[in-house]
Amino acid sequence: MSSSAPALPFDPIERAAQTWKERIGPNEPMAAVTNIMRVQQILQAAVDDKLKPHGLTFARFEALVLLSFSKRGSLPMRMMGERLQLHPTSITNIVDRLEADGLARRLPHPTDRRTTLVELTDQGRERLTAATESVDSSQFGLVGLDTAELVQLSELLTKVRQAAGDF
Repeated sequence: MSSSAPALPFDPIERAAQTWKERIGPNEPMAAVTNIMRVQQILQAAVDDKLKPHGLTFARFEALVLLSFSKRGSLPMRMMGERLQLHPTSITNIVDRLEADGLARRLPHPTDRRTTLVELTDQGRERLTAATESVDSSQFGLVGLDTAELVQLSELLTKVRQAAGDF
């Protein structure tokens, strides 16, 4: 994974954690959150790099994946927002872009006139397949960990999300 800046000859987070410990006190939470924030930047850049040739952002990719996981290939917009944990305005913007690109389309709900469905198009399915191959082949940027470590990482981060009331 390359970045715009050259790699430092030392770990700046470790150095900051040591200074924190000397000047403020226990540094474990600070070091952990700083590492998480930096890893998020690295992963975002890696995923963006793989999705850009497909004309997708991670948010639009997630929406396409969600639609592909649905039994009928369509979901109510409200449900998409809930599942992706996004504000209604954000999901509307995502669907607008997917629709403009021909990757999804809005449909009226067959039994509830107040509900709009979003359906994955054939073009959306094709784009999703190609984009998924790209990000999956790069392990979504999560390099340096084996399968057991990836499982452990997910378990630990899930505990934090649950404790924060995420679900």
